[in-house]
Amino acid sequence: MSLSLSAGDPHAVEEIYRHYGHLVYTIALRSLGDRADAEDVTQQVFLAAWRGARTIKPSPTALPAWLLGITRHKVADALTARGREARRLRAVAAEEHVAGGEGQTRDRTLEIAVIAELEAMGDPRGAILRMTVLGGMTHAEVADRLDIPLGTVKSHARRGLIHLREQLKEVTVDE
Repeated sequence: MSLSLSAGDPHAVEEIYRHYGHLVYTIALRSLGDRADAEDVTQQVFLAAWRGARTIKPSPTALPAWLLGITRHKVADALTARGREARRLRAVAAEEHVAGGEGQTRDRTLEIAVIAELEAMGDPRGAILRMTVLGGMTHAEVADRLDIPLGTVKSHARRGLIHLREQLKEVTVDE
């Protein structure tokens, strides 16, 4: 496979994806804890593999190691982007606190606190609540999209809302 990839055969990427796609996705999902981010990273890995195909040395062991190296770098990029987004959210919250009125600032701060809690909750619970609470999707739609049973979606949603309520009580008590 690596020989045909390095030769620029477009069908080689398809074959490599069929053979290593699940492995790359699984590593990305376990590293990032979010299906959508894992799908993005998987796509980026195979796009990078296609673009850098001429750099691979054809051998049976080089291809998987090369793909895992690309995966590791793309996961690190995704984690860095998450850190940037968290810093941006904190900066927006700080600006809102300075510039906005008391009611507007409180609403925006609460919104940011909810988003941060949903991110910290991890998946699938955080993703389910983001889709239902922020995205307005029904439990059945979420179950279809995430390909998990409806009862599991409902259980995660209920436990996540209980957790969120407890966390927001602490925010209210602190203020």
